[in-house]
Amino acid sequence: MTQAQFLFLGTGASSGVPMIGCTCKVCLSTDVRNKRLRPSGLILLKDKKLLIDSGPDFRQQALTHHINHLDGVLLTHSHYDHIGGLDELRIYYLRTRKPLPVLLSDPTYQDIKRRYDYFFRERSLNLSLAAQLEFQILDQERGKTEFLGTQIHYMRYSQAGMPVTGYRLSNFAYVSDIQNYPETIFADLSGVEILVLSALRHESSFMHFNIEEGVAFARKVGAKKIFFTHLGHELDYTKTNALLPDDIRLAYDGLVVDFDNG
Repeated sequence: MTQAQFLFLGTGASSGVPMIGCTCKVCLSTDVRNKRLRPSGLILLKDKKLLIDSGPDFRQQALTHHINHLDGVLLTHSHYDHIGGLDELRIYYLRTRKPLPVLLSDPTYQDIKRRYDYFFRERSLNLSLAAQLEFQILDQERGKTEFLGTQIHYMRYSQAGMPVTGYRLSNFAYVSDIQNYPETIFADLSGVEILVLSALRHESSFMHFNIEEGVAFARKVGAKKIFFTHLGHELDYTKTNALLPDDIRLAYDGLVVDFDNG
């Protein structure tokens, strides 16, 4: 097995934690594990660095973790908290003069074309103005593909009507912003040992799993270790972990998890 790592760059919900103007105990907490940037992660393979989502906090995340090089990007969907930092990726083109490969679904690609129309203008007129991205579009709802020489399994589900893509590399899977899903997802995740899964809060949400739903989903997958991400300000790190089974933990910004990449 080839050892790989996943670095949690951001584990917060769409508003981040602390939330602007909020004076709840979690937002005022001095525990650094309660400070959450918008959701993103970095897959560290032997010879590659793959970013999952580029939200509005990516510049800060890249500076904090010295992400001076990227080989590619995996996008889950086109909500702002997951693509708001796409144009921050321009620095990688300026350093290498090579467009950055991006793996994404066709619905996400179409939405990016609408939101970031200037990415698609004539390149000679656009070299220093915007990120230069090379899109590899997933044409199926589930399956596997090769991306930069790495085999990646993918599966599509939805969040309040928004198509979202989950990704799997060997025994590791990243499944964020999930609320509705086909039963085939459990076949797609069969054998996963390390599962990153979004779980917003204890109360129900029409956009995300709550904690109880996240636990139930994780149990059906059968992963050995589960890390909840996309966490709202309702969840205190220490108090919530005390309520969870030992194999399920809240993630936090800066956490590194090892996994085997086939």
